[in-house]
Amino acid sequence: MKIASAQIKSTIGEINQNLETHYKMIDLASKNGVNLIIFPEMSITGYCREKARELSMTEFDKKLNTLKKNAVEKNITIVVGAPIKIDNKMHIGSFIFLPNNLIKIYTKQYLHDGEERYFEPSFENNPIIEINEERFSFAICADIENELHPKKSCELNNTFYLPSIFYSKNGIDSGIEKLKNYAKKYSLNILMSNFNGEHWNIEAGGKSCFINNKGELKSKLTTNEDGLLIIHRKNNNWESEIITIK
Repeated sequence: MKIASAQIKSTIGEINQNLETHYKMIDLASKNGVNLIIFPEMSITGYCREKARELSMTEFDKKLNTLKKNAVEKNITIVVGAPIKIDNKMHIGSFIFLPNNLIKIYTKQYLHDGEERYFEPSFENNPIIEINEERFSFAICADIENELHPKKSCELNNTFYLPSIFYSKNGIDSGIEKLKNYAKKYSLNILMSNFNGEHWNIEAGGKSCFINNKGELKSKLTTNEDGLLIIHRKNNNWESEIITIK
């Protein structure tokens, strides 16, 4: 099997433009035989706070129809980010589109300072996805700052931990070090997706990466690349391939 991390730029509020970027990455992943692809935090809308309610979506939003269709037709699980409204409460979340035409939702459990003014944390939406005997759990950005989060993933017998994040150039290296420690301590393979380029008036850190369950950083994109990091299992190891977009 193959799974992929997409490193992209998104523009706040330009949903149609951002979705086109998603479609291109999904098509490229599909052509390379990928079974699951993840995108950064709030990838569809761009990372936002003040405009979150205005840009928020539910699982029934018509803007998501093409993503849902792609998951089915290309037989690929697609994980994208957005502000998500559930029972009129605002959450930072991920929509998970499955090849069987279902949608699952993950909601961010631990918020970054300042996010609590616009969002609520929630532990109620924490799906586990199984593909070819691998078990995948999800995380969004500040979730990885709390060690209880990956610890819980380990306790649920997951084999992969998939953070979708927005870390700056200044913060990304320390974030990766945390993930390396978690991977080794909790025996988790970790595939992370981050933005590149300027975002929310901050220079995103890129460096989307794969860390194996021994805590070894095996592959990463650079700070400024658009592209896919694809990993595939060969015997008992995971090998990687990077496809950059010019």
